[in-house]
Amino acid sequence: MTTEAQQSTTSRLESFIDAMIDLGQTGQIFGEHGIGKTATFFSHITRTRPDTTLVYVPAANLTPDDLLVNAPVRDPHSGELVLRQLVMSQLKPGRPFVLLIDDSLQAGDTIQSQLMQIACNWTLGEHDLRALGCVGVFLTDNESLAETSARRGDLALLDRMVTLRITANDTSWRRHLAATYRPWDLRPVFALWASLSPALRELLSPRTLDHVLANAREGFPLRWGLPLVDGERLRLAEPGPDGRPGQNRTAEILDRLARALGVPNPATIPDPVRQVVRAALRNRWTVLLQGPPGCGKTELVRETVREGLGRDALYFSLPVTNVEDLCAPVPSPDGTLDNLLAVRFTGPEPKAIVWDEYNRPKDRAAFAKLMEITQEWSLAGRRIENLRAQIAVQNPPYHLGRKLLVSRNNIAQATRFTASLEVAPEDIPANEWLLERYGADAETVLEWWKHDIDEEGRAWITKRTLERLIKLHRRGLPLEMATVYLGDGEYAPVPLTALIDRLQGRQVTGLRELARDADAWEARLRRAAARSDEGGNDSDVVHQILANAELSQLRRHRAVVARLVVHLPPKLRATYLVGASEKQQRFWMEVFTGQGGR
Repeated sequence: MTTEAQQSTTSRLESFIDAMIDLGQTGQIFGEHGIGKTATFFSHITRTRPDTTLVYVPAANLTPDDLLVNAPVRDPHSGELVLRQLVMSQLKPGRPFVLLIDDSLQAGDTIQSQLMQIACNWTLGEHDLRALGCVGVFLTDNESLAETSARRGDLALLDRMVTLRITANDTSWRRHLAATYRPWDLRPVFALWASLSPALRELLSPRTLDHVLANAREGFPLRWGLPLVDGERLRLAEPGPDGRPGQNRTAEILDRLARALGVPNPATIPDPVRQVVRAALRNRWTVLLQGPPGCGKTELVRETVREGLGRDALYFSLPVTNVEDLCAPVPSPDGTLDNLLAVRFTGPEPKAIVWDEYNRPKDRAAFAKLMEITQEWSLAGRRIENLRAQIAVQNPPYHLGRKLLVSRNNIAQATRFTASLEVAPEDIPANEWLLERYGADAETVLEWWKHDIDEEGRAWITKRTLERLIKLHRRGLPLEMATVYLGDGEYAPVPLTALIDRLQGRQVTGLRELARDADAWEARLRRAAARSDEGGNDSDVVHQILANAELSQLRRHRAVVARLVVHLPPKLRATYLVGASEKQQRFWMEVFTGQGGR
């Protein structure tokens, strides 16, 4: 009975780890991404070998000088300067350690040579890892050519390792999730996952399932837990006979998961960007926000972090971020290779990082270091103290039919984000910022943007462009210059005649005009309501103006809004509460109930 109980709680991978350490053999482990390979190492070594340290080396993020470097040092005996090979300081922890080289096939050629020396002989340069305290060496990765840069075929290397291929059933991910999401009973979730086909289980990996559960616990749409791969939401679809994705079962599977948990699966939530950033700060999440350029994503993220953290976020723009902006290797007095971290990463104060233009890195070396931070919350093997959240902001690969100069990602990189959001301009409350900053001019420009141009035109006129239009109008400059220049004398295909007319005082109907002539509009609404329960053209005009108005405008004309809205058909009034933010819903409830008359 005791043996059976022990076998039921010890996974196949955990048994393999113990065996390789006892035998002194190098272990090589292959398995799909996101099935808990690395997490099993951390939990098992900590639980079963408390006197042993796990030294984790993410090979995909290494540069050639990270493991070993030649440096001039003074010989203690002769006093002469000599070259010595300095080894990374993590390999001298001062106690027994297990070395885990993760993503071992994703390293470059130079790193591959260093890793093979470690795997074959447990040495690195002139250093014997056993003498440094190493009791086990393991290499992990998956064999997908879409994610790896090498495949080992040299028999002299392959003959040095014991190799294990595993699936999700060979790790302890269920135990980890069950402990993380107490008091939920996840047995129905595990049963649902096991009922899926192998192809769907691979897409909905345990790591991705973890993210879906995390979003469900916050009341967010469950699809936010699915990664964005090359800008597209991962689809849970089985491949057809021709290898192409078959029927998209994403909505069905996520709804079944929600029912198994007893939680809703909303299509959307109000104010999604602020809500997910606040959740990231509470729960220590890494979040990806993808949206069109110029809609105000980055500024809203930085403002929300400042409100929640009480201090500014650590901000990095990837196109101008070098490796040296993050860390730099330096020799240490004990003869090891240490890394100096940028001062912003040090200290005990709470931190949050904003990675702007995330898919536009300056070079591969900088992106490799960035990946270590986003994946492992460490830099050069050192944990970043009191790091509370990471928010990556990027543009989609295509916008308005044009390709943007952004890099690709793979599924292993994409699944590192707990929540991945596709942000639309209407998700960013930039209109209120424009109104607060530019007053009546902003109100006029926004009325034009909402009422006078079509949806495609609004896509071309970003909030950033709106601000430029206001500034150029105030200087008396041609407004066309504020729109996007496409080359060869061509600007964004958006007519500006109506905006020029508005700015020059042409008679239009907006909330200001309704307030200016409230008695006449109230009478028109009374007549429309008397003729039909559905209202009339005047009812539609007033409804559109109220629905498109910003909250600050509604508050400014609250008395007029309360007079007019009571004459609108009930089905139109009900739309003001659907999908609205908490503040907007509170405003309308007060108007409908006659409270808060200020």
